[in-house]
Amino acid sequence: MCELLGMSANVPTDICFSFAGLMRRGGQTGPHADGWGITFYEDKGCRAFHDPRPSAQSEVAHFVRRHPIKSRIVICHIRRANRGRIALENTHPFQRELWGRPWSFAHNGQLKGVKRWRLGAYCPIGSTDSEHAFCWLMDALRTRFAKPPSDRELAAAVAELARRLSALGVFNMLLSDGRSLFCHCSTKLAWLTRRAPFGPATLVDEDLTVNFEQETTPQDVVTVVATRPLTRDEAWTVMEPGSTVVFRQGEPVPLPRRRAPRRATQVTRDKAA
Repeated sequence: MCELLGMSANVPTDICFSFAGLMRRGGQTGPHADGWGITFYEDKGCRAFHDPRPSAQSEVAHFVRRHPIKSRIVICHIRRANRGRIALENTHPFQRELWGRPWSFAHNGQLKGVKRWRLGAYCPIGSTDSEHAFCWLMDALRTRFAKPPSDRELAAAVAELARRLSALGVFNMLLSDGRSLFCHCSTKLAWLTRRAPFGPATLVDEDLTVNFEQETTPQDVVTVVATRPLTRDEAWTVMEPGSTVVFRQGEPVPLPRRRAPRRATQVTRDKAA
């Protein structure tokens, strides 16, 4: 399985501390040695780095760690290949455009039979089931909404489509359009929100501690999402399987309630006398 890392913040924030922990899991403290990628959102655009080499050995990963890039939304992925060869085109996060927004997607898990699902305007470049699922999801949103929907409508649609994909297997997902961070948990996903009063945090995978009180302001709100908790001295919230959480500006956004199916009413006619 792969591992995911995401961030949503109310101010431009670097993710170097969390990235340092995840990076070591890519071929050093973990088996996820088949490539990695990261996307940083900046205003209306985004910048992405990908490398099919293990992140623990990647010069590109070391560059990203040494050069803090501040962003409000970040999606990162380290890969353990099970579908599709080890290649640059198969490294997550994948990207597409919709409604003039750059969308990014990263997935952990396997989806049996997803490649039989018909695609429309979006086609995969690589050979992973993950990218096929992403293209299908983008097609579904494009077909459902001719123009950008409201945030509530979009969140409800993404949650519904994620549940449909989850029916094919394991679908832990991070998705963003540069405005919101959509997180769907099929088996493993956890999140943590840092806000004042800030304190120290220590990585699980590296002997590194940061006192966030010295790195932040009292108004900062930063949420980190990961497959497994990255720190040993903070309280992480483990998501329930089958749940979707949406973050905007570092805060969780309430999802519209799912409508209960209508009960069928039975109409009976009086028999003629």
